[in-house]
Amino acid sequence: MKKHYDAIIVGGGAAGLMCAWQAGLLGQRVVVLERSKKIGRKILMSGGGRCNFTNLYVEPENFVCPNPHFVKSALSQYTAWDFIGSVQAHGIAYHERDHGQLFCDDKARDIVNMLRSECDSVDVDIVLQCNIDEIKHDAINQSYAIRTNQGTVTSNAVVMATGGLSIPYMDPTPFGYEIAKQFSLNVLPVRASLVPYTFTGQLKDMFARLSGNAVPAEIKAGRNSFREALLFTHRGLSGPVVLQISNYWQQSDPIHIDLLPDVAMSDFLHNAKRDQPKNLARTVIAQLMPKSMVLEFETLWWPDFQDRPLADWSNAQIERVGNLFNNWEIVPAGTEGYRTAEVTLGGVDTDELSSKTMEAKNQQGLYFIGEVVDVTGHLGGFNFQWAWSSAYACAHSLAT
Repeated sequence: MKKHYDAIIVGGGAAGLMCAWQAGLLGQRVVVLERSKKIGRKILMSGGGRCNFTNLYVEPENFVCPNPHFVKSALSQYTAWDFIGSVQAHGIAYHERDHGQLFCDDKARDIVNMLRSECDSVDVDIVLQCNIDEIKHDAINQSYAIRTNQGTVTSNAVVMATGGLSIPYMDPTPFGYEIAKQFSLNVLPVRASLVPYTFTGQLKDMFARLSGNAVPAEIKAGRNSFREALLFTHRGLSGPVVLQISNYWQQSDPIHIDLLPDVAMSDFLHNAKRDQPKNLARTVIAQLMPKSMVLEFETLWWPDFQDRPLADWSNAQIERVGNLFNNWEIVPAGTEGYRTAEVTLGGVDTDELSSKTMEAKNQQGLYFIGEVVDVTGHLGGFNFQWAWSSAYACAHSLAT
């Protein structure tokens, strides 16, 4: 490791490696300081080991941020198609899944190898097992000194690409947030997101019995809604639709679940009563969802009419049960937390950063990119695209 660089990048994940590559292309002498034994660890485990590296349909609306306009500049500077072009240039085979999600055909390591190869081609130094003890700023010379277990390195620019707090076995730290606070930047509260819900009591027991069942569903939290697969687990609810809505859910708030979004259940049951009056409700509803689920909802919602034909049901009761299927309101006890979360919601306040360059407005030469910033993408490759785009915007600022 040299003693002085044009830019020091703290963190060898998606955003850090991308920034190093792009800055190196522009002639910058760059070092990446990574405290673990390998680079790109989160890339390696993402997408079930195949890395959902971007999405064909990236729009600003796919990101959660208090300032909805903040992401527009970076996303326009470096698009999904730009990254796809690099993937293709490296001969990495990939495929599209639902909703425009792109995955490697083989392994996520292909993406890490691509980033490493590009960094090597522009002489980026990557220092592993590098623990940072201190970052100091010299206001007179507008320079930074970073003291590490492998020596002290200086630069006029420091890029914090330290990620968030998700996936504890990777031993994440709040270091990026701490540095932001050290330099008087506001950091918004953080919490686990893109994460399953947990429940207690009767609902937990019911969901545990249904564990492994999955159905198409629509879930609403406040004004936001998503429609994808809902998965029952031993502790609660998961699946893409739950992970998506978790970005918008607040503790103690209810969620509203439509278990049959293509069916108006009140009308369905009224018609069944008219056409099949001798049938039980569970018999006709089992045409629409797994029988095991119907039996659980029967016990929960119409226990006194389990063995009574639809002819005995009042119109009011049909309306009540039908509405429960289409608008079931429940309150999660919480989430699985960082243990299973894919991202961290919150972080460095975007009001503190330039949306064009990712530089701190009140601290020249200090940048924040990727997950450490209070920008959270929807499930489906959007968080990686934010890493690529924010890193690119930062890199081009470093070279000017």
